[in-house]
Formats: sequence, structure tokens, C-alpha cells
Amino acid sequence: MQIIYQSELKTLSPCVATVGFFDGLHAGHRFLIEELKAIAKLQHLKSVVITFSVHPRKVLNSEFKPELLTTLTEKLTQLESTGIDTCVVLDFTLTMAKLSAYEFLDTILKNKFNVQTLLVGHDHRFGHDRTDGFPEYKKYGEALGMEVIQAAQYNTEMDKHISSSEIRNDLKKGDIEPANRLLTYDYSIHGKVVEGFKNGRLLGYPTANIELFDTDKLIPALGVYAVRVRWGNCRYKGMMNIGHRPTLDNGENISLEVHILNFEADIYNQSVEIDFIRKIRDEQKFNGLDELKIQLEKDKLYVMAMDIY
Repeated sequence: MQIIYQSELKTLSPCVATVGFFDGLHAGHRFLIEELKAIAKLQHLKSVVITFSVHPRKVLNSEFKPELLTTLTEKLTQLESTGIDTCVVLDFTLTMAKLSAYEFLDTILKNKFNVQTLLVGHDHRFGHDRTDGFPEYKKYGEALGMEVIQAAQYNTEMDKHISSSEIRNDLKKGDIEPANRLLTYDYSIHGKVVEGFKNGRLLGYPTANIELFDTDKLIPALGVYAVRVRWGNCRYKGMMNIGHRPTLDNGENISLEVHILNFEADIYNQSVEIDFIRKIRDEQKFNGLDELKIQLEKDKLYVMAMDIY
């Protein structure tokens, strides 16, 4: 997959394109991209996904927290797996936000990217205030010599509607398995291992404290999770706690701590990636460290029995 950033912008050969933020690149997005690739093959053109480096709403409101399912790097990795020809990464700006749908089609898609055919998501809207819909897009396309096609709606017998918002809601409830099914891969966070309070060592369960590389990334619900820990080219089973550590009186601060099973390396200041597999239990306050240690042993046995590599 060729990646073109706005700073490297160059004229593309005629192409079939789709536009969106594509947070999470979930099953619905992948269905759209398969349709994009099929149209491109039929028309003997390149398939192009046009996305944005930053969530558009964050540009319009600096205080908006997007709760990302995928950072830009993660999204590009997932896009690579779809087999598209090119991904164009635009920098969404206030000037771009003021463009009408017609102006966006004309100045951005037609003149800059040579889009011959535009595939629009079934319920996707774009342009200033998003007042226009597919009938208008099609009419504007005809005036510009661009074919505009509405993508088929994607759903299954199990999932009548698939959206990034639905996946966020699942993760916020700790419903990891349905979220992963909609994503088509395991939800993950990526961060640096930093110094913690080292209380886990006293219990025989040393933990790596994670500082996220992107603070806009969504953190799942408080609780204890079975996870896959990726460090370098290695994978390990782990048990992760997201919460206030009530037994240790951590206050209101939320900690991200992972105990990596059968692991002794020093990984301070190194990056790790955590894949969420299943929520084991809610966070709870125990009557002392001995009771906490007993529960941690139960959690460990539960995770050890899982096939999560």
C-alpha cells in the first residue's frame, strides 16, 4: 500500500476512492473497502482510501476527546491488511471544514486526487454542516464528470448495525469479545512502560505500568482483563488491571498495570502493545493484601488456562 501524506501531495492517476475517518477500521469499513476494490478492478483503476490525520471534530473543538479506537499508525496498519493500492492522509483544517459538499468534490477529490469514481458509505455525509446527502452528491458528481456510487449497507444476522460508536460503547462496558468481533481483530493499546509504586512486587505479581503514547485512545472500562502482551517480536499472556487500585488507596488516578506471565525482563522505558481478550472481573476493594493476593492467584490460573497467543 502506498501512503501519501498531505505534505507529499502529488497528482494521482485516475482512481476509485472513498473518504472517511475510518476509526477502528471495523467490519463495516472493510465491507466498504472490498466494494471499493471490486469497482476499481472492474474499471481498471487504482483503489484509494482518503482519510484524516486527526479527528475532524477535534480540529473544530480543541477540547473534544475523540476516544480513538485506532491511532493514525494503527489505522494505517489495518488499512494495509485490506489490500488497497493507496491511502491518502489529509490534514483536516478549518478551511476544509467550510467547504460545501460540492466544493469538496471539486477542489479536493476531482482536482487534487483525480477521483473518477467516488464510493460513498451508506450513511456517510460530508461537506459544511453535512446538509447534503447522496442524491446531492450524485448530482454534483454528474456536473463534475465524476461517478458517485452509494455503497451497499452492511449488516449480519447477528449485527444489524455496525459503527465505531457501538464498538466504543462495548469497550466502555468492558464487553471486549463483541467489540473484537465487530473490529475483526483484538482491541489494543500501545504505550511506554514507566515507573510505578512497585507494590505488585511485594505480592509476587510485578506489574508494568503503561503510559499511553496517544492520550486520545479509548481506555476500556475499569476492571481486570486477560490480555496478550506484545513486546518486540514476542507475545505473552498477561492480566491487566485498569482502575483506581482501591485496596492500595490510589485515589482518583486511573492506573494501567499489566502483570506479564512467565516474564522477568527489565522493560522500563520500552514500548509494549496490549491486546484485550476478555474481561475477567470488575475492580474491587479487598480486606488487605493477603485477600488481594488470593484473588490475583485465581486471576492468574484463569488466564493461564486461556488460549490467547
